[in-house]
Amino acid sequence: MDGYTEHDQARPLPEPAKGSALAGARPERRSPFSRDRARVLHSAALRRLAGKTQVVGPGEGAEVSGVPRTRLTHSLEVAQIGRGIAEELGADPDLVDTAGLAHDIGHPPFGHNGERALDEAAGPCGGFEGNAQTLRILTRLEPKVVGDGGVSAGLNLTRACLDATTKYPWARRPGQAKYGVYPDDAAAFAWIREGAPAERTCLEAQIMDWADDVAYSVHDVEDGVFAGRISLRLLGDPEERAAVAEAAAAHFSAQSVSTLESAAKELLDLPVVAEVARAGPGGSPRAQVALKRLTSELVGRFATAVVTATHEKYGEGPLTRYAARLVVPEQAAAEVALLKALALRYVMSDRRRLATQDGQRQLLADLVGALCLRGPEALDPLFAPAWEAAPDDAARLRVVVDQVASLTDAQAHTWHSWYAARYG
Repeated sequence: MDGYTEHDQARPLPEPAKGSALAGARPERRSPFSRDRARVLHSAALRRLAGKTQVVGPGEGAEVSGVPRTRLTHSLEVAQIGRGIAEELGADPDLVDTAGLAHDIGHPPFGHNGERALDEAAGPCGGFEGNAQTLRILTRLEPKVVGDGGVSAGLNLTRACLDATTKYPWARRPGQAKYGVYPDDAAAFAWIREGAPAERTCLEAQIMDWADDVAYSVHDVEDGVFAGRISLRLLGDPEERAAVAEAAAAHFSAQSVSTLESAAKELLDLPVVAEVARAGPGGSPRAQVALKRLTSELVGRFATAVVTATHEKYGEGPLTRYAARLVVPEQAAAEVALLKALALRYVMSDRRRLATQDGQRQLLADLVGALCLRGPEALDPLFAPAWEAAPDDAARLRVVVDQVASLTDAQAHTWHSWYAARYG
């Protein structure tokens, strides 16, 4: 495997060869990273993403866009975009594909809104962060390999694979919302980062992160246009264009508002954008064809931009691990930020959604409180042993947070309704 050492392919725990092959069967020839991909693809944590909010909830399809994206479909799209970029740069495509599949498995019910609620509820045990939860699931909570003494190694993925899923390679610190590891998981994190430059993400993680931004921005706008909530014609209105640029500067970009406004004009001048603006919302064949062409062209635009710029700086490669940094041209970064801002302004800031989110946060807070009071009999069997082994209230709270974070949106509602009916 060009560019990857034995150190990169090592696993936390050794594993014996499989012993159930038929007599005379050929030995398995999959690469370690291909095996990692299969483990994530078959994990329960990935399947649960089908029932977790991306932008709108899984049950909102009839009202919003027919078949809205979930965390699972988003993750599949991130994996596909990242795989294509990796192939062009010479990074291992299975490795980046796996990082794309795994990058969101730490997200709780109700998306980032649920993440906020659990962070507040988990204050006494160190808070909650979706990326840190992803690491915890991959290295501890998703049962696959158990070592001496019954200690779980989670999926027992390779070092390079775990590193590729790590977007924020540092622990929580004051003034910084994003981080990648809880104190309890420090030993696993230290093993993953052995030999890595401090607080620097590997190239494969950077590819995954950009693929996430591309998928999030392009596909959220696609869903919003389909639902009639976003009109790309608005970018032609100076006041609306300025408002979108201001939102992009406030939330998604360090570039100036004037620079972002200029990027919005260039984006609007693309023929595929103009075609969608003319076709308008709805599910007519013409509108759907125009929208799908827009999605395809924008994904290709943003993928080829980073491939070209990275090769121009570092040569033809293969480029792997810490041999290069992904180069994102300013124009591509500005356009992605603008697309995110469109979704924020016209979809996620809707008053009805904000009111619903208040109720979702209260639901999760209530559920955490109820499970803490009821103890291990209220937990899934997977989590009950950790409760019994917990040395103090903070550790028990962490177990409860792990349990609640694992639920789908529908399961969170069901569990909450059951406890409300039984205990008031």
